Amino acid sequence: MRIARRLARSITGQETFHHTDIRCPTLRLGSENAGFAVNPKLLGPTSVIYSFGIGTDISFDLELSKRFSADIYAFDPTPRSLAWIATQSVPPEIHVHPYGLAHFDGSLTFHAPENPSHVSYSMVDRKGECVTCPVYRLTTLMNKFGHDHLDLLKIDIEGCEYDVISDFLASHIPIRQFCVEFHHRLPGIGSRKTDLAIEALRAAGYRIFHISALGEEFSFIQT
Repeated sequence: MRIARRLARSITGQETFHHTDIRCPTLRLGSENAGFAVNPKLLGPTSVIYSFGIGTDISFDLELSKRFSADIYAFDPTPRSLAWIATQSVPPEIHVHPYGLAHFDGSLTFHAPENPSHVSYSMVDRKGECVTCPVYRLTTLMNKFGHDHLDLLKIDIEGCEYDVISDFLASHIPIRQFCVEFHHRLPGIGSRKTDLAIEALRAAGYRIFHISALGEEFSFIQT
């Protein structure tokens, strides 16, 4: 199934092909649909971890908190996600905030998924009903919470990642590890935007140490 999905995206120009740059200790955390790989040697109880995009699956955040005894700052402004998280028993180490991430401070219009059983709102895929949500730059949120660096940044924000990456690279924020799901499969994006984002990350000293089987989830380390 995964091979067939990659082949279909390659034919339609929605696939991107990259390789890892370095080898390092790697640990995959979270469920099949919401997991990412991290370098466990660089994480511990004092780590500063931001996780953007809760959806209805915080398995990645839960495992991070459990394994490293670290506080996790988790963010998602969308209604279905906030309604779901309100029904969960979230440990005190996971701090949930109803904000989105963008390259500016203000608000963004997000569109609900057409399928009511799905949860991920998108600014790019404009098919469902819309809702306006508060968003902030990464630097604004770090100032708000008193952090001057991040040991791990994870973003799964449905196509908004490209402007966010440009913004935090321009801001020269110290980020030790960066996990991202690229959404080149969404309408109007395409693989070229992902290629350019990866080029910019590499130029800023980030190196890929893990790529998921579907070629969408990437893990970077700052060298």
